[in-house]
Amino acid sequence: MTKAAELAKIGEVATNSQIGGRRNIVINGAMQVAQRATTVTGLGATADTGYQTVDRFRMTCGNTAGRFTQSQVADVHDGFAFALKLDCTTADTSIAAAESLILETRFEGQNLQQLKKGTSDAEKFTVSFYVKGNGNATYTCELRDQDNTRNISQEFAVTSDWNRIILTFNNETSNALDNDNASSMVLNIWLHAGANFTSGTHAVNTWHTTNANRLSDSQSSFFSSTDNTFFLTGVQMEVGSQATPFEHRSFGEEQELCKRYFQKINNLQCFATTNTSERLRINANCIPVMRAGGTAVIIAAMRFINEGAAYYSADTSEAQAGPKGAAAFQMDIDNFSTNSNGDGGGTTPTNSAAFLGEADAFIFTYDAEL
Repeated sequence: MTKAAELAKIGEVATNSQIGGRRNIVINGAMQVAQRATTVTGLGATADTGYQTVDRFRMTCGNTAGRFTQSQVADVHDGFAFALKLDCTTADTSIAAAESLILETRFEGQNLQQLKKGTSDAEKFTVSFYVKGNGNATYTCELRDQDNTRNISQEFAVTSDWNRIILTFNNETSNALDNDNASSMVLNIWLHAGANFTSGTHAVNTWHTTNANRLSDSQSSFFSSTDNTFFLTGVQMEVGSQATPFEHRSFGEEQELCKRYFQKINNLQCFATTNTSERLRINANCIPVMRAGGTAVIIAAMRFINEGAAYYSADTSEAQAGPKGAAAFQMDIDNFSTNSNGDGGGTTPTNSAAFLGEADAFIFTYDAEL
């Protein structure tokens, strides 16, 4: 290749923003992975706070009577195949001071050190995402520093068409983030808020600690009408003041990144040992290794083979739960039966047994989310 051709190629790469290396700090920003479910209805109560459908995106629901359905939907545009959709099903137009509805994704501190927050070289960073709704609305994008209890936010507009929102945030030379596997920063999309968060003077793109200044009084309410919808995809956060094209990753790569925080395990086959006269102990490895020790939840009947005989258990109590580590964990299973419905009956395998998941059944989840 001649020197001229080489320079032309460099210019082409720069024009197309094909920048080497991983830029996007957000995991599952294209909403490809949804291990838990693809649709959940009747959400909105405070108890619904948490992860529901699309991996790495959770809801904070605070003291509202509004209700919504959350879904992973196929919506092809701008190179994306999926979006996260919220659909208001019960309105709440009488907004109490403490109400909130926030869509968020959380980051480990050790994955944010490139922002250089709290140093003299602190970098600006840019958040971009694609949104649409049923009509015009004004919502707020906020970064919350959980290590130092500080906030910075900017408003954005939603229309009935897909638009890419680009917001560059100032950094600060104080208040460094912890370098560990705990939640240090949260990217919040505020969709509904009471006066506790809107009654002050909105501190636009300025770090602060005052709850009343987190949003302005022009903030729209997602719960204002059952006509309201909100679609989100292509979420990206990167170092610098320039938004680059969304960094698409393969489904397999994105799924592996999500499994650091949550795994839903199908048809596990392993070896269980007799723990007591009434229990079998399952030892399972985490692949990949997870963020930290988590919580195991059994959600379907299991089948054991012991000396040629089949035993079943529908026990979801996880009796005498064993150690829970990032690389491996234990579960103790109780209430065995020779009935395939696993209704219990006092029958217990006498020796170690092979543990076999029922065909096409989800057996358990392991959760180490932030």
